[in-house]
Amino acid sequence: MTANAKRLPPWLRRPWPASHSFQHTEQTLESLHIETICSHANCPNKGECWGRGTATVLILGNVCTRNCKFCSVGTGRPKPPDLTEPARLARMVQEMGLKYLVMTSVNRDDLPDGGAGHFRDCIVEVRKQCPSVRFEILTPDFRDNQSEALEILADALPFVFAHNVETVPSLYPKARSGGNYRLSLGLLEMAGRRYPGIPTKSSIMLGLGETDEEVMQVLRDLRAVGCRRITIGQYLKPSGDSLDVNDYIRPEKFQWWADQARQVGFSWVQSSPFARSSYFAERQCT
Repeated sequence: MTANAKRLPPWLRRPWPASHSFQHTEQTLESLHIETICSHANCPNKGECWGRGTATVLILGNVCTRNCKFCSVGTGRPKPPDLTEPARLARMVQEMGLKYLVMTSVNRDDLPDGGAGHFRDCIVEVRKQCPSVRFEILTPDFRDNQSEALEILADALPFVFAHNVETVPSLYPKARSGGNYRLSLGLLEMAGRRYPGIPTKSSIMLGLGETDEEVMQVLRDLRAVGCRRITIGQYLKPSGDSLDVNDYIRPEKFQWWADQARQVGFSWVQSSPFARSSYFAERQCT
């Protein structure tokens, strides 16, 4: 860990809101037994987003089949998909009055379709009950069944299709040992070709020891496979067992990265210390 990363800098400190909207979001999620990546990944934006009445739902359970060291979601043998989850999500959307729903999941390498069918079922059911809601799905890489998964998801269009590369290739063995950089790029490219006109999106964390040239190459690689939207944020250690932060990147450097991303052709960019894949995602539908 560098000297810079030993103490949380002032730009990464924020108060925890206790607004009525935050409490309503918390109570709604608890009463319907809805899992969120906000809680399981210890996201620093939980207070702000829940205070705005938004949350990123975590479907297919809270146990992942992989063990990425940047993440605090539990790993092990997951339970079968909960067939009541689509209806509960629809109820949540109704009670919270959501116009934009971001849906992600753990890796489900135990399922033949990687969980794609459950993504589809959740979207179809929510859309049936709430026709005007818009969707963004943040999917796993579907490892050995990418074509099948994209075929299944085609029944739930339209949505923003997101899949995160997370970090630069050289850091995969340390941070994302269960992933494959080229496989992730291939999924984004395949989704763009399979769903013409559907935006594809990815995200990268900074502060794990990457170099500027490595980050630039990731941006170029993503554009080369047609990815149009990008979020760039600061890695923050979510649990005691997670990777340490190598460095805290200053806000002005994130602004510089935003400029670089636009210069290489991204049409939508969120780049700031607190930027995450779903951070202010709803702004894309206005």
